[in-house]
Amino acid sequence: EIVDGNAKMTLGMIWTIILRFAIQDISVEGEGPGYLSPRRRRLPNPLRLIRDLSPSAETSAKEGLLLWCQRKTAPYKNVNVQNFHISWKDGLAFNALIHRHRPELIEYDKLRKDDPVTNLNNAFEVAEKYLDIPKMLDAEDIVNTARPDEKAIMTYVSSFYHAFSGAQKAETAANRICKVLAVNQENEHLMEDYEKLASDLLEWIKRTIPWLEDRSPQKTIQEMQQKLEDFRDYRRVHKPPKVQEKCQLEINFNTLQTKLRLSNRPAFMPSEGKMVSDINTGWQHLEQAEKGYEEWLLNEIRRLERLDHLAEKFRQKASIHEAWTEGKEAMLKQKDYETATLSDIKALIRKHEAFESDLAAHQDRVEQIAAIAQELNELDYYDSPSVNARCQKICDQWDVLGSLTHSRREALEKTEKQLETIDELHLEYAKRAAPFNNWMESAMEDLQDMFIVHTIEEIEGLIAAHDQFKSTLPDADKEREAILGIQREAQRIADFNSIKLSGNNPYTSVTPQIINSKWERVQQLVPKRDHALQDEQSKQQSNEHLRRQFASQANIVGPWIQTKME
Repeated sequence: EIVDGNAKMTLGMIWTIILRFAIQDISVEGEGPGYLSPRRRRLPNPLRLIRDLSPSAETSAKEGLLLWCQRKTAPYKNVNVQNFHISWKDGLAFNALIHRHRPELIEYDKLRKDDPVTNLNNAFEVAEKYLDIPKMLDAEDIVNTARPDEKAIMTYVSSFYHAFSGAQKAETAANRICKVLAVNQENEHLMEDYEKLASDLLEWIKRTIPWLEDRSPQKTIQEMQQKLEDFRDYRRVHKPPKVQEKCQLEINFNTLQTKLRLSNRPAFMPSEGKMVSDINTGWQHLEQAEKGYEEWLLNEIRRLERLDHLAEKFRQKASIHEAWTEGKEAMLKQKDYETATLSDIKALIRKHEAFESDLAAHQDRVEQIAAIAQELNELDYYDSPSVNARCQKICDQWDVLGSLTHSRREALEKTEKQLETIDELHLEYAKRAAPFNNWMESAMEDLQDMFIVHTIEEIEGLIAAHDQFKSTLPDADKEREAILGIQREAQRIADFNSIKLSGNNPYTSVTPQIINSKWERVQQLVPKRDHALQDEQSKQQSNEHLRRQFASQANIVGPWIQTKME
């Protein structure tokens, strides 16, 4: 039949061989959920090949391959593998299989379900280039066929299964070997770290104990304080890391022994003299030497500090007070309130009240400084002259600060009252200037407004309205003078009290210059309006005369035209 060219039987034979060697050995078994492994292959008898592959065997292989595809593509959107024909038409399932095992080869999120040809070609090209899977299918044939060939797709998909399952086995074996090597290397590192850490710690203990057992007294308090500082530095800087090293050493030792026991390895035996018990013994000697050294240092320092303690207390309090008073006299003498606004002056008053509270709080410190100086004099302190001079300077400066504080408060309160008066005048000015400014702007608009009239009556009405407007100008001028008077009064108060007003009126942008400028403009527009109205009146009078003349002529010409037409 093959020689005779029977295509159907030949294709059937080829499919049987593919099914037997590429698909039938796939089953759900082996290394855990979601993973399929090939069965152990046995070479078949060629004469029994076709007979052995019953429909049930083909169904089992097909179901196994389908289940593998479903589990591998389950996390991917728009992929739902239910068969080996329609489920693969959009190409997303092929791309999902590749991305699941080799995510660096496929940018799955950029694929579109509505572009199946691109998806299929992308999967076929990547599989051929990077996975050595030949391109068995044609994208256009799959897309343009209502039901793609099931056997062709099964054959192609089985190539993915064999490619990925082989890589998975190799990777698993490599990982197991690496894990064993890593555990052994980690144990070796722990042993080396323990030996080195133990040697360093024992060496530090051996070097530190003689220093702590030294009891040579010093002659001056400065030298003893240096010893105390060295001891504190030892406690604060040098010892804490060593405590951590000791704890870490014990943790590493126990961890190492546990790891060796779990891996059936012999227990670790440190070098002679580096056992955990040896380190604990040395640490106990260190603690005993440290305790005796601390007691000796404290007794020596108490003896030497008796005379200097009170003087040091005086110097500390005096230094704190002097640091606080630095710049305070200059602050109290400044006259920043002369150029301040009302809001600024209120802020300055609140700030001054806070300073007064601070000043009162420091009163107790000044009294303590004076009391300590008196006590030092009574105890006949060797440096009493310098203490007395410093104390006197502090007391004199304190009196000056009190006097300046009182003077500044009076000046701030006086300036506040004056600025409140000026602020009220500014507010009054703004309340009257705004409507007056609007009135002038409206007047200028009316005076410049173009007018169109057709009768003498209309122009006479405009003239009458203009005359009425002119009658209000004297009252308007009085209002203008009153408004400007408010501004002058505010400036007079500021000049009299040496207050430098900053900027314009905070309540309005209408300045006296603006009012005067617009008033002058109104004065200029009034006569221009008079002339324009008078000219228009003369024009309308002339037009009225012409209309009457035309009407009389019309009474004569009309009947004559009527006669001619008849």
